[in-house]
Amino acid sequence: MCLAVPLEIVRIEGEMGVVESGGIRRPVNLSLVESPKVGDYAIVHAGFAITIMDRREAERTLALIAEYLEAAEGESK
Repeated sequence: MCLAVPLEIVRIEGEMGVVESGGIRRPVNLSLVESPKVGDYAIVHAGFAITIMDRREAERTLALIAEYLEAAEGESK
C-alpha cells in the first residue's frame, strides 16, 4: 500500500525541482506535470511529480495525516 503525501515545491531548475515536507528536502523530476510553480504541492512517485494538488486540499491532507500520527502515538503509550 502506498500513501501519497503532498510535498511543497521549494525550488525549480528546468525539469528538476526540490520538494519539502517536515524540513526534509528531496530532488524531484517535474517533467510529467504542466507548469509547476514554487509553492505548489505535488504528489511524487519514484522521484517524479505525477500531479499538482490544490493548496487547500494539500493542507487538509497534511492536517489529517498529522492527526492520525498523533492518535497512533497516543495508542502506543
